[in-house]
Amino acid sequence: MVMLLEAAQSIQARLEEVLAEVGLTSAKYQAIDALARAGEPLTLSELAGSLHCVRSNITQLVDRLEADGLVKRVDDPADRRAVRAVVTPLGMDRRAEGTQAVARLQDEVAARVAPGERAMLDRVLTALK
Repeated sequence: MVMLLEAAQSIQARLEEVLAEVGLTSAKYQAIDALARAGEPLTLSELAGSLHCVRSNITQLVDRLEADGLVKRVDDPADRRAVRAVVTPLGMDRRAEGTQAVARLQDEVAARVAPGERAMLDRVLTALK
C-alpha cells in the first residue's frame, strides 16, 4: 500500500511540473477541462460537483482562473442571483496545451511499465478504485 501511495505522489508531483510548464496547476487544468467538456457555462455549484469539491474552494479557484484570463463569469439568464463560469479562448488554448502535457506524461509513465504488464496494472488499479 505504501508503495502505491508513493507512486501516486510521485506521479502527482510530475503532473504539477508538466502543467506548470504551460502555466497551469492540476486544479486549474481540471476546472477548465470540466468547463470545456460541459459545452456551456456552469454554475459554480455545478462545477464544484463535477470536481467533487466544496463550492468555497471553487469560488477561489475561479477567482484565480479569472485573474489569469482563462475563465470569465457570466450572468445566469434563468436566475439573476446565480453566476456561471465559462472558459475564454485563452483558457481553451491553455487547456489544449495542458492536454498535450498530460498526454506526454502518460506516455512517460507508461514507458516505465513493460508492455506485457500494462494490462495487469490497469486491472489492479481498476480493482482498487
